[in-house]
Amino acid sequence: MDLTWFGHAAFGLKPETGPTVITDPYTPEGVGYAPITQAADLVIISSDDDSAHCRSDLISGDPTVVNALSVAQAGGTTNAEGVEITAIEAAEWDHHPEHAVPGQNGMYRFTLDGIKFAHMGDVGNPLTDAQQAFFEDTDVLFALAGGYLTLELPDLMEMIHRTRPKLIIPMHFRTLTYKPRNTMWIESFLSHFKDEDVDFAFGPTHSITKDTLPERSRVLVMDYVR
Repeated sequence: MDLTWFGHAAFGLKPETGPTVITDPYTPEGVGYAPITQAADLVIISSDDDSAHCRSDLISGDPTVVNALSVAQAGGTTNAEGVEITAIEAAEWDHHPEHAVPGQNGMYRFTLDGIKFAHMGDVGNPLTDAQQAFFEDTDVLFALAGGYLTLELPDLMEMIHRTRPKLIIPMHFRTLTYKPRNTMWIESFLSHFKDEDVDFAFGPTHSITKDTLPERSRVLVMDYVR
């Protein structure tokens, strides 16, 4: 499977078998990352009212669109393009400067090529026990690693230590393109790990298979599409 990080919380997944998936596509002008030109069969968004996470209308290929928040509110499970998607409700940071009240969104999971993926959506508050449990038995975690505007790093690390995902791919952190004043650079997140447990893709696309996943938690830092 090929994984591509477009930037922010948007990833493209091209499996050996099954649909091509894009997560949480953004408005390029809003976050500064390049327009997403890759087509998709399935787009999963964490909400339908956040332009940094919901722009499925910008994705080509006439994809099926699944709103994880709606899935969470309707029982927690749906099937689209042959992929089972499970979701749990989450809230944005309750002091988010752009919202008068916390925005509801969904954190979600799905499986492709036998690999169990989990995406943290846009959660901004410490995770409840049920939300932490949602991430148990995860192979690949797309982790909110920038602190400010999402959950704080100690709260993220509490969940990671409990659930022990095999591969952690950071997202939603400060870069030379996306740079809210108080959002952290990737070094703040990496300081919670030993150097020998961190890998760098040195590019926006990386190939993984179920057989090559690490036996214990490792971090893979990806570059974004230019």
